[in-house]
Amino acid sequence: MIKEFKEFIMRGNVLDLAVGVIIGAAFSAIVNSLVEDLISPIIVSLTSQASIEDLSVQIGEATLRYGNFIQAIIDFLIIALVLFLIIKAANKFKRKNPEADVDEVEIPTAELYLKDIRDLLAAEKIDSMKEDRLP
Repeated sequence: MIKEFKEFIMRGNVLDLAVGVIIGAAFSAIVNSLVEDLISPIIVSLTSQASIEDLSVQIGEATLRYGNFIQAIIDFLIIALVLFLIIKAANKFKRKNPEADVDEVEIPTAELYLKDIRDLLAAEKIDSMKEDRLP
């Protein structure tokens, strides 16, 4: 059971996923800092609130705190933009290798047989020409 677990953990997909999660967590910290330290102060200066999280509306006895929602949308849009740019760059890099895009055309079996016959006949003709030249 331990051997199977070790094989499972060492599979490429699991390791790739682990790396992706770790990088995603680190990237999340960068995005949070960007939103909290740069974008939020701009929104706060426009709305004259202490912070984005404090943005709310009172409807009767209920308070709708839409500030957190706005911050989540901003975080999402930044992450989506960065992922779009990364995927676009990766696709551009893939296209630069034209040999990878060329698909091999499968030759039908009949054509292969005809080519083999042609090659055999050509070889036989060469052999017969050599025999004619011998004294």
